[in-house]
Order: sequence, then structure tokens, then C-alpha cells
Amino acid sequence: MLGLLSAMQGFCIIGIVIFVGYIASRYRIGGPTAQMVLNRYSFFVTSPCLMFAVMAKQPLRVIFHPSIIIAFFSAAIVGGLFVVLNKMFFHMNAADTTIGALNSLYLNSNNIGLPVATYILGNPALVAPILVMQQALFTPIGLTTLDVTTKGKFSLKAVLRQPLHQPLLIGSLSGILISAITAYSGHFIIPDFLFKPIDMIGDSAVPMILMAFGMSLRGSQPMRKGTNRRATVTVVMLKNVIMPIIAFIIAYFFMGFRGMELYGCVVLAALPTGQNVYNYAARYNVGLTFARDGILVSTITSPLIIAIIAAVLS
Repeated sequence: MLGLLSAMQGFCIIGIVIFVGYIASRYRIGGPTAQMVLNRYSFFVTSPCLMFAVMAKQPLRVIFHPSIIIAFFSAAIVGGLFVVLNKMFFHMNAADTTIGALNSLYLNSNNIGLPVATYILGNPALVAPILVMQQALFTPIGLTTLDVTTKGKFSLKAVLRQPLHQPLLIGSLSGILISAITAYSGHFIIPDFLFKPIDMIGDSAVPMILMAFGMSLRGSQPMRKGTNRRATVTVVMLKNVIMPIIAFIIAYFFMGFRGMELYGCVVLAALPTGQNVYNYAARYNVGLTFARDGILVSTITSPLIIAIIAAVLS
């Protein structure tokens, strides 16, 4: 129970930072372009630094834990389900469908995942495999798709080059490379005077993303008339309910996980949609309302789902 209360405190912290962003926008602090500046700065600068700092300090055995298999298949299945459901019922265009798929499968592994892993599961490193899987696979696929669909043309050369243009992926892979070199050499190869500035810049990524998200809420009416409420409810159900169920089935019946390993996989699968999805939507100026509503409703309902999982499995 104490661990569950600590995790709920993590949700409260996130809500306060989002509220600060909303207030800043309400009183026009930073001017009319503040939200755009925060989104771009976090996308190109602070988030890559965060990914590098996290990955560089994690042992390879933690980064590539077998739970990454569960994270991959549960995410891929719910993302695919949304694509199928969209084709059957919602008929969104390709760019909005991509945002919907990301809303369904992308976990908030940083701002909520870290406190949940720390206070409920007792090991913050458990989110490392999710970070790798999302940043090295789903993020470049999603951003490449958005890049192609928003430009209105397909270029194989552009698709092959696109991952090289993703700052988050570059930061993650660079961090993994440093981790590998550290494991081989037996000591951390980056001196403090170089690593600490990167780590310091990375520490600002989560507040920037959350405040930019809060700024987007000013004047908005989540789930208002005229938005695709059915699609929003669908992505929230896929993310918060179906994904943990799939994770449990894969972990229990196919991977043979028991005890804390099983519990950890299911709890992490119940994390809400990451604010990064809104950051990506803003970067390409597509599906902004859809992304925002899905993240907001997912974040509000996720604590209840995690509480139920804790009551059943812990």
C-alpha cells in the first residue's frame, strides 16, 4: 500500500507541472510562441540528452532484459489493433492514424514510469528496456511515417535516412554505445566535466515536455463536440486496459515470468501514454487535439488501472 501511495504521488507531481504550464500560458508568460519553443527545444536538445544520460549509465544486461520482448509484442499488438479499428470504424488519414497508434502503444516511461518502477517495483532500471524499445524502434517508425505522410510523397532514400535525423534515437544509441564501451573497459569513459552538463540539460526535458503539454490545454475542451471521441476512448482502452492484459498473457504463458517479474511487466504496461506523442504531433502539426485528449484521459485513468493491478498481483 505504501508503494502504491508513492506512485500516486508521482502522478500528483506530473499534474502540478502540467498545471504550471497551463498557468504560464493563461497569463501569456513567454509570449505566444512559448509552447512551440518548448516543444522544439525538448525534441531537438533536452530529450536526446536525457536518453543519452540514462542509457550510458545502464548496464547492457539491464537495457536488454528479456522483458523487452514483452514490451515489444504488447505494444505492437495494440498499435496494430488501432490501425485495424481505424480502418473499420474511424477512417482517419495516415498521419492521424499514426498518432492514434502511438497513443495506443507509447508508454510514459520517464515521468511516470520512473517513479512507478522506483516506488512500486523497487527498481528504476526496469524502465530501461522500454526506453530502448520505444526510442530505437517505435519512435523512428512513427516519425518516419509522419514525415512521409505530411510531405505527401514517398521516397525510399528519405525513409532510410530518416532514423539518422531523429535526435532521440541518436541520443539513445549513443548512450548504449557508451554503456557497451564501459562494460568492455571496466570504467565509465566519459569524464564528469563532459557528462554532467549533458545530464543537467537532460534533466530539463521532462519539465519542458510537461509544461508544453499544459500550455496546450489553455482554451481547449478535451473530448469536446466535434472531436473524434470514439477514437480517443478506443486508444485509451487499448493503452490502459488491453495492453496490460496482453503483457500478462505473454509474460505468464509464453515467457514463464512469475512473482515480481510478472508484476513489473504488467504494471509498466499499464503506464499512460507518454507526453512525447504530443511532442511528435506538434513537431509535424498533425493530430494535436487527438494526441492531447488521448494523453490526458490516459493519464487520468492510469492510476486506477495500476491500483487494480497492484491489488490483484502484488
